[in-house]
Amino acid sequence: MIAGHIAHRVADRVARWRSAPALHPYGVLCTGTLTVTGRADASWGVPWLDRPGSYAATVRWSRALGLPRPLPDGLGLAVRVEDTDGLGNALDLLFTSSRRGRLGRHLPLARPNALKGPYSTLLSYRVGERDRVLAAFPVGPTGDALPTLWQELVRRPVRFDLRAAAPDEPWTTFASLSLGAVHAAPATSTVSYDPYARSLPGLRPTGRLRRLRDAAYAGSRRGRTPV
Repeated sequence: MIAGHIAHRVADRVARWRSAPALHPYGVLCTGTLTVTGRADASWGVPWLDRPGSYAATVRWSRALGLPRPLPDGLGLAVRVEDTDGLGNALDLLFTSSRRGRLGRHLPLARPNALKGPYSTLLSYRVGERDRVLAAFPVGPTGDALPTLWQELVRRPVRFDLRAAAPDEPWTTFASLSLGAVHAAPATSTVSYDPYARSLPGLRPTGRLRRLRDAAYAGSRRGRTPV
């Protein structure tokens, strides 16, 4: 695939140049709790979503291009939920700053404020019997004067409502995410998130653009490997 080959080469060269991942090179690593609310009115068709529960989470917030503040950048929120479907089985969810509308939820949106608006998976997930986009909506103040996510986490826990929607559905909350402790996430020891390798029965990302994404990530890893 030509597009995949190009993505691999570009990511390789960018990673070599910056000695860090080609995308989302630096970030903030948080620990927190993801609480699944369950669904009383109807079933998602996904056992993990249908039963209430709380799970430890590791979350990495980062700027896509690594542009200096206060420049706007695409923002990433990578979530790893531990022990989701049995001891040791994790779920990875990758969210990108976006809008909430039917079109905007599929397009990345650069912005300077980490808590100004939602983050979405951009591409759909198969949730039970339907394709739905997943999104993380910040809870609390969203004014332009907010400090960085790092500064806000020092002051108080930061919360997100996790929601899902098909094109003909309103957003429906399926979980809440509360972030607490925070520390720097250096590029040399960054957590590697993979939503395809770490998914659940009935809750999987669709295959669209998977080969392109895999090629870019492989190129980024190759560019960071010493020769």
